[in-house]
Amino acid sequence: MTAQPDHIKQTETGRIIISVDVMGGDLGPATVIAGLDASARENADIGFIAHGPKEEIEKLLSRRKRLVGRVVVRDARDVVAMGDKPSHVVRNGKNTSMWSALECVRTGEATVAVSCGNTGALMALSMIRLRKLPGVNRPAIAILFPSRNPQGFNLMLDAGADVRADARDLLQYAMMGASYARNGLSLRRPRVGLLNVGTEEHKGRSELKEAHDLIGLSASAADFDYVGFVEGSDIPGDAADVIVTDGFTGNIAIKTGEGTATLIGDLLRQAFRYTPLSRLAYLLALTSMRRLKQRIDPRRVNGGVFLGLNGTVVKSHGSADATGVSAAVRLAFQLAKSGFTEKLAARVASIAPLQQDTTEPPENGAA
Repeated sequence: MTAQPDHIKQTETGRIIISVDVMGGDLGPATVIAGLDASARENADIGFIAHGPKEEIEKLLSRRKRLVGRVVVRDARDVVAMGDKPSHVVRNGKNTSMWSALECVRTGEATVAVSCGNTGALMALSMIRLRKLPGVNRPAIAILFPSRNPQGFNLMLDAGADVRADARDLLQYAMMGASYARNGLSLRRPRVGLLNVGTEEHKGRSELKEAHDLIGLSASAADFDYVGFVEGSDIPGDAADVIVTDGFTGNIAIKTGEGTATLIGDLLRQAFRYTPLSRLAYLLALTSMRRLKQRIDPRRVNGGVFLGLNGTVVKSHGSADATGVSAAVRLAFQLAKSGFTEKLAARVASIAPLQQDTTEPPENGAA
């Protein structure tokens, strides 16, 4: 294989560098490398730093001529398993591919890190190596959910970074979510909703009512529209672009959505196989069924973004195939190109006055 330089810098190559944990996925490093190859085919402006056992990765790269000169390999012998406890990884994970991938973002060699690995371990290591942005109490995981909105997806956070969230945490989630929607979904003025058991203002826990007031107070100056409380049925709806909730509720919502989608798919397959006539109906509807499958295909929006850190981390599904990995890399590239980390830091800093004194809105300026 052609010798690779020891390091790549964006200023030298003209490319945005993505740091990738090659060993984190359920389907193995070959699938991750195939995803990088697909990304390289789509976009000439991406370069990679790949982390894992050097010999194994270089062997896989030798079969991908498109990646020659686009990938630097960093040798990392250990792997974070899906069953590893985050506390154990924090204490003993220095030689893992996940740690190595995050380290490149910390040192500035790469702009974004991508991993298909253990979510809890990835968040724990990200908080240790990258640290939280000043003023952030709890980082959040933001995910994209298929919706009726023109952009095709709604943003929901937190999806499971922390099961708890008080009113000021929810305010931070709203600000970070609006910034992500602006930079990741190209929504100039996102609509933000706060997930509750009903849309009436008297419903919900005390922290939700307090968050309702804080978010409403900050919306105008922060350049987003606050639509108030929304319900579970609005997560895939068109009432809001950003859905704010705590990690406990958000994680249950996304897992319920994934399970429901799988159930509907299974039931449809059973229905179309029931009789010869139904099988004929399936053939007649094949084009429409493929269009529907593409519309709700979770691989197209694979990648939860860790918000509130001094660096951007994209968490891909552990079971992602090459298409899913490519989608996560595409999202990472888009956020890196927009200068998302710097804009998010500015947005978080802008709400410090509001957190200290709820009678004054933050300074103006969109990020």
